[in-house]
Amino acid sequence: MKPSIPKGTRDFSPIEVAKRNYIFNTIRKHFERFGFQPIETPTFENSETLMGKYGEEGDRLIFKILNSGNYFFNKKKIELPASIEELQLNSAETISTEQLVELNQFTNKISEKALRYDLTVPFARYVVQHQNEIEFPFKRYQIQPVWRADRPQKGRFREFYQCDADVVGSTSLWQEVDLVQLYDAVFSDLGLKGVTIKINNRKILSGIAEVIGASDKLIDFTVALDKLDKIGEEGVKKEMLEKGISDEAILKVQPLFNFTGTITEKIEKLSQLLASSVEGMKGVEELQFICENVVTIGLQESFLDLDVTLARGLNYYTGAIFEVAAPAGVSMGSIGGGGRYDDLTGIFGLKNMSGVGISFGLDRICLVVEELGLFPETVTSTSKAIFLNMGVEEAKFSMHTIAKLRQQGIKVEMYPDAVKMGKQFQYADKRAIPFAIIVGGEEMKNNSYNIKNLASGEQQNVTFETLAEMLK
Repeated sequence: MKPSIPKGTRDFSPIEVAKRNYIFNTIRKHFERFGFQPIETPTFENSETLMGKYGEEGDRLIFKILNSGNYFFNKKKIELPASIEELQLNSAETISTEQLVELNQFTNKISEKALRYDLTVPFARYVVQHQNEIEFPFKRYQIQPVWRADRPQKGRFREFYQCDADVVGSTSLWQEVDLVQLYDAVFSDLGLKGVTIKINNRKILSGIAEVIGASDKLIDFTVALDKLDKIGEEGVKKEMLEKGISDEAILKVQPLFNFTGTITEKIEKLSQLLASSVEGMKGVEELQFICENVVTIGLQESFLDLDVTLARGLNYYTGAIFEVAAPAGVSMGSIGGGGRYDDLTGIFGLKNMSGVGISFGLDRICLVVEELGLFPETVTSTSKAIFLNMGVEEAKFSMHTIAKLRQQGIKVEMYPDAVKMGKQFQYADKRAIPFAIIVGGEEMKNNSYNIKNLASGEQQNVTFETLAEMLK
């Protein structure tokens, strides 16, 4: 049988893992500098923890885990409901609502656990479960894989990592200011200059829908507005009309179609547009506080932009909304996003626990850093040098040296077999190891080492101290 892996999953080569770890380590370093503490949650949760938290579409994408053991041989005698015994599961059109309910009930009987869909709901469960042990506000970060039973396609996988940082237990807008700084710190450290951190506020969008008389069509309105850069002004107006938004309402939001200027000028325009909306003006005040303080403190390499068309996560975000765009000239979707949520833990019974969080899109960030050639040459999984194996005594001498070099944090190894030197050099070349160390009888006698630069071919005889310095 030819070996393979499930669709939507990936193998990573040593160099790919090294590059991903470089991104991970950079993000983790700044998470901790900003006071976030690491937690980890189980790969799988009880199904009831996850189901019903992501909407009907999200529930369909949750991987269920079949109960283990001799489940079908115990006294429960679970049987498939009669109404769906002959159901063609590959033809979704044939499933009635009644059959779907019965199928879900049957699934619940044979599957009590599921792979986590994201890190947010498990985090909410963690906070509620450990609320008496946590000091609030609680700042946590989490870097772990998640799974979604999605249809695999380019850039979309069934198994992927999420890198999240959240603060719960505080309504202070200084948290949003801090998270913008965190984004800037990470991307600047990675060498990504010109990243745009877009910000909006759910209250702004609600306020706009209110003043144009379309509060009942908030989602339709914002989904259409969010497509402005893709389908243009006329396309957005057409979609709004199709969704039942009146010509009069569309005329009122005309200023949003050419919403340019500095952040201060944009806030002034919003203040005029939303003057009659209490909710909208609250959003303006929040945006003004965040933006003014970010500008005052300053950013290293990133830009902050107020984008009134930004409408991600409206089912759960209640305040600020963030999205990060790659530098100009790089064709890539968002490389990060997040926002403020007022009642995340409410789904598990802990009310009025406001929070705000952001995430980093690891896979897309890797692609951008790769495209711009920003991975340092030192990002590699290979050894700095390989000691050639010239025989038993030489190998013993070399291993003593290798131990001392490793104690100094230098990655070195020895070829395990005393074969022809040509084969050992060939191995080093294929592994992209930059230096070869040759130790023979003369070197052992003089306690010295021949180090060969495998790129230039240059070779010199050195002491241990010089060898260690060169390899560092």
